[in-house]
Amino acid sequence: MPSRPYRKRLMGTAVCALAAGALAWTAMTGSGASTGTVSVAGEAPGYAVEDFDYPQADKILAEKNVLLKRGDGHITLADCVSGTGQLEVQARDKSKVCFDVKGNSGWLTLELPSVYLIRGNDYTTEADMTVGTEEQSYDIAKNAWTPVGESADEQAREWTLLELRASK
Repeated sequence: MPSRPYRKRLMGTAVCALAAGALAWTAMTGSGASTGTVSVAGEAPGYAVEDFDYPQADKILAEKNVLLKRGDGHITLADCVSGTGQLEVQARDKSKVCFDVKGNSGWLTLELPSVYLIRGNDYTTEADMTVGTEEQSYDIAKNAWTPVGESADEQAREWTLLELRASK
């Protein structure tokens, strides 16, 4: 008779294990009468972090030889169209380079060598330029050409345009 209680315990354990396995299978496959919840943590989009890098800068550098670095999206490179209120930049080794300005203010960092004239628009605009270790900031006249860089330099050195800032 000592084997009978052992069998009862063994049978009880087996029934419990089968029931637990069936519940686990039902929960994993989503079948059965109960409605399970589905985790969507893996499906949620990640966080968008703005790094302010200029989009497609490599392509623009290859096609137009203008290095655009960073900006807030309010000053953008554009095809030059007269009468549109663009900022126009004259560089010795290029024809005009134009920028659209949108919103109340904007900024753009870039590298554009040999700049000597900038035509302003309706915005108050500043241009930061450099030659060697020397830096200079220019206030650009509204809707008029402003001599900058080598055309404003007594030594006629080649200045590089580094930043444009505009505000209404």
